[in-house]
Amino acid sequence: MRMSVETLIDAPPHVVFAVLADIPAWPSVISAIAEVGLLTPGPVAVGTRFRETREMFGRKATEEMTVAEIEPPRRLVLTAFNHGTAYRVEHLLAAEGTGTRVTLAFEGRPVTLAARLLMPLGLLFAGTVRRQLASDLADLGREAERRHRDGAPRSG
Repeated sequence: MRMSVETLIDAPPHVVFAVLADIPAWPSVISAIAEVGLLTPGPVAVGTRFRETREMFGRKATEEMTVAEIEPPRRLVLTAFNHGTAYRVEHLLAAEGTGTRVTLAFEGRPVTLAARLLMPLGLLFAGTVRRQLASDLADLGREAERRHRDGAPRSG
């Protein structure tokens, strides 16, 4: 399964990227995320691992994710592996006028036989996944625009 969503955020790329890369703050920014726990010490960088707990399909789901690529202020790639499926989530940021065009590309690739057999069932949820990705981007955009408008970093 592959899909992408995009939005235009009224803030410059460095502000949008700062919100995106502030993974520990995601629960206060992205409404569907209940909790984030960093599993590696230090600042967010390639190799940073974390657990994200969110509401998905009416249930809490926890995924362990890894920062696979990070290129401030234009790209952040996360990977995960769960239930026989390899996931890749790529955030691309590009200046557009005075704002930032953010494209979020999501891919789930089944790697085990069981996952390949269940893939048609997963496709039934594609619309829900797309709506969730769009909602996450909208939340990210609201926070980036708030920070840009206020001219100060998020407090607390």
